[in-house]
Amino acid sequence: MSQWSQVQQLEIKFLEQVDQFYDDNFPMEIRHLLAQWIEGQDWEAASNNEAMATILLQNLLIQVDEQLDRVSQEKNLLLIHNLKRIRKLLQGKYHGNPMHIAVIISNCLREERRILAAASMPVQGPLEKSLQNSVVSERQRNVEHKVSAIKNSAQMTDQDVKYLEDLQEEFDFRYKTIQSLEQSDKNSALIKQEMLVLQAMLNTLDYKRKEVLSKIGRVIHEIDMLMSNMLTEELLDWKRRQQIACIGGPLHGGLDQLQNCFTLLAESLFQVRRQLEKLDELLTRLTYDGDPIPLQRPQLLEKVNFLLYNLFRNSFVVERQPCMPTHPQRPMVLKTLIQFTVKLRLLIKLPELNYQIRVKATIDNNRRFVLCGTHVKAMNMDESANGSLSVEFRHLQPKEMKSSAGSKGNEGPHMVTEELHSISFETQVCLYGLTINLETSSLPVVMISNVSQLPNAWASIIWYNLSTNDPQNLSFFNNPPAATLSQLLEVLSWQFSSYVGRGLNSEQLNMLAEKLMGQQVSYNDYQLSWAKFCKEHLPGKSFTFWVWLEAILDLIKKHILPLWIDGYVMGFVSKEKERILLKDKTPGTFLLRFSESNLGGITFTWVDQLENGDVTFHSVEPYNKGRLSALPFADILRDYKVIMADNVPENPLKYLYPDIPKDKAFGKHYSCQPNEVSKPSDGGGKGYVPSVFIPVSKILNDSTDQHSPSDLLPMSPSVYAVLREHLSPTVIETAVCCKFVHS
Repeated sequence: MSQWSQVQQLEIKFLEQVDQFYDDNFPMEIRHLLAQWIEGQDWEAASNNEAMATILLQNLLIQVDEQLDRVSQEKNLLLIHNLKRIRKLLQGKYHGNPMHIAVIISNCLREERRILAAASMPVQGPLEKSLQNSVVSERQRNVEHKVSAIKNSAQMTDQDVKYLEDLQEEFDFRYKTIQSLEQSDKNSALIKQEMLVLQAMLNTLDYKRKEVLSKIGRVIHEIDMLMSNMLTEELLDWKRRQQIACIGGPLHGGLDQLQNCFTLLAESLFQVRRQLEKLDELLTRLTYDGDPIPLQRPQLLEKVNFLLYNLFRNSFVVERQPCMPTHPQRPMVLKTLIQFTVKLRLLIKLPELNYQIRVKATIDNNRRFVLCGTHVKAMNMDESANGSLSVEFRHLQPKEMKSSAGSKGNEGPHMVTEELHSISFETQVCLYGLTINLETSSLPVVMISNVSQLPNAWASIIWYNLSTNDPQNLSFFNNPPAATLSQLLEVLSWQFSSYVGRGLNSEQLNMLAEKLMGQQVSYNDYQLSWAKFCKEHLPGKSFTFWVWLEAILDLIKKHILPLWIDGYVMGFVSKEKERILLKDKTPGTFLLRFSESNLGGITFTWVDQLENGDVTFHSVEPYNKGRLSALPFADILRDYKVIMADNVPENPLKYLYPDIPKDKAFGKHYSCQPNEVSKPSDGGGKGYVPSVFIPVSKILNDSTDQHSPSDLLPMSPSVYAVLREHLSPTVIETAVCCKFVHS
């Protein structure tokens, strides 16, 4: 079943989440019509490879054209219209930046997988629940409503200022008319009457000036309150959601909404600033005792400028955190002399700023590292599909200074991967007489010099962003705090949903909890230390919990991904639990689990029944990446044989737990049909009989017998039959049997 088909079967609350991230950037109609094709492309790789992204975009447009031809024959007018519109939209938006659509589609597919994983979980995790708090959603709506109201108030005040200008012009005209009269005329009754009118107009002017200043003051106060409270909280929430998304959590949306709010507020403040300038012009033409303009305008202008400074400073954000193109799902881990990308955005989108802001990138000032490559670029509205004012650095690479290289050999791997750094950015905005210096920084990054340090470096990134919302605590690992186990388990499930397409269920998470903390009644409030997660070896093992888990992720990604996505790998189950699950099942029922003693190993255990009715279990020596590179795991399950006491080879694997016929579960993943005895003319080059790998084990009745070394024998069924006719069982055993556990 395709991923899109699974999505369509979700409950309405999950479908609403899916609906949120499909828009004109990547319309849902295309996702639906091209589901199989889209899922068959490597969008993740294309998001960091321009040539590959260009080809995929071209192929996507070809696929849309083919759909257009099909619906044209069906005379589906509405669909024809929509597809033509969508094709034009995709062509226009991504022709100059094909990697952007690869990023969007990759993120959408990843978010679908996360939602599918969340739907399979009985309870929503604590972190995700906090991110989807209804109070937060209500605040977002309130912010948008208040920003709109402020914008309207500023525009209404514009009309009041215009009325004030007209009133003062009339006053000036009447006053100058009286001034031009002869002295004798000024004593007439008519002039005295006109003077009374002028006095009344001056009183009205005074009242209107006070009223306009009062309205301007209220607008400024409302902006101040909004920026100090709700808007600041919204921005902090977005930054927290970005932290969580970086370690595999839900995609963080809301930046476009924040940009709209920031832009409207900036426009309102500049509008108020212009209103104050007009009042200053009116002041130069007319002033009087008790005039409110010289008394109030300076303070109001100072407050407006102060708010503009703060608004611009808060609007300069890192939209996409530093990430190496070679490891898109491991952001904030940077390898020396390897390029990384990072994207910044100014949330105040004003046309006057296009190509006017130059951003400089630097690394923290400890002088251990420097940034090489293009580190100064101009922000513009042309590179982003949504037209935001942004800049993306694509060719930066960190370089270690020679002065510190000599001391590097004294540092252990943990010291390296726990040292946090920061990529800083600075620029200057000059607009309407204002000059504002802006600074921002990335989330803490970890520098590595060798890819072998990547797992521990990523563990540091996970722990930091799980444990704190402080964006710049570079001394965090001097005394790292403990983490709540329930939240850590949720993040570990995200590692699987984001990296290998399927998260962990409650039973799998329970097994991980037991491995981390031993047998505990409840782990909801259990606090786990950083050392226990990543530095201390597991009991009786030569590796840490995190190294063990990372090796499993790598095994799934490279060797058993389709089986994992289908949900056929139970994986995280202890030996004790697997026997409880299998003991009452039909003989030949088996399950797949990850090895607890071998890094990156997977094994299968099946249940059997002895002649006396006793139940016995058999576990094959774990398969690692070396053996799985030679033979696909699905083929191993299909072809696996054991030699019983009577030397009759048979496949003991009948049903995948709980009762799924083996071929029904894995049939679609077999690389080919099992090879039967072949004639030389049927295949094989130059008269040779084709051969296949067959995994074979010998079950020993005497548990004291020595087990033979494990191996995978390249042998066809016909050759094996000939061997049985000419060789003794002992000789065959020496050549082909694998280690196993028999109990």
